Amino acid sequence: MAQYHLDKVAFNTNNSRQFEGYMSTMNGAVGHIPLAAGQIHGYSHINKFGYSNNIANLSTIWDGSSIYTYSSSAGVVTINGSSDDEGAVIEIQGLDANYNVVVQDVELDSEGDGTATTNLIRIFRARVKTPAPGKTTNAGNLSIRIAGAERAKILAEKGQTLMAVYTVPAGKTAYLLNITMSVDKNTDAIYKLIARPFDGAFNIKGQFGTFGTPIDHNYPVPLKFEEKTDIEVRADANNTCGGGATFDLILVDNPT
Repeated sequence: MAQYHLDKVAFNTNNSRQFEGYMSTMNGAVGHIPLAAGQIHGYSHINKFGYSNNIANLSTIWDGSSIYTYSSSAGVVTINGSSDDEGAVIEIQGLDANYNVVVQDVELDSEGDGTATTNLIRIFRARVKTPAPGKTTNAGNLSIRIAGAERAKILAEKGQTLMAVYTVPAGKTAYLLNITMSVDKNTDAIYKLIARPFDGAFNIKGQFGTFGTPIDHNYPVPLKFEEKTDIEVRADANNTCGGGATFDLILVDNPT
């Protein structure tokens, strides 16, 4: 059972405020529907999922096959693609210089390129919001950059990034509920959940081994991450293979 505060308020005759509360006695996913619907004041949810084509060498789980690199300062956000995606609109989700969430759309020109209006220090998701005329999603690879350095990719015909990478926005605390990891072959693989607090160092928060079977780990007591913390999943396999990872976070507004 969980009790939350719904974003509904009324004033009594004495001009004091009266809040409406919500108590869930439902178990499983059904009990989280008000959260997913945005009805619980001060709470939100984000599901992060990623996939890497090659985890034979230690790699972050994202659209690349390498350790992910973070920007040290905010910069101009650009998209580089191909003419096949002329006219497509790409939604970019990230954080500005103050680590506040920014969601912005970029329309691609005749070369498949575009520039966002707001500078970002983090990109944690991008998706095809509107495909090019005659297309159902992106036809070619899209490279999304901060100050010229690649920080996200949308691979051809994927429609969005596959990044098991996230940074907690300013003014929020994140609580990690679960993590799922998989590998494409019957081979030894090590997965690491790592996190870096603001101006700190990366530390392992969980390490998991498998021989080709999926790993699904739930946290009865969620892991807590402060604002501006970088969170990611890395993997290292003995053979060339792909690997994926998914994790769920509940974001709670910090007291003001």
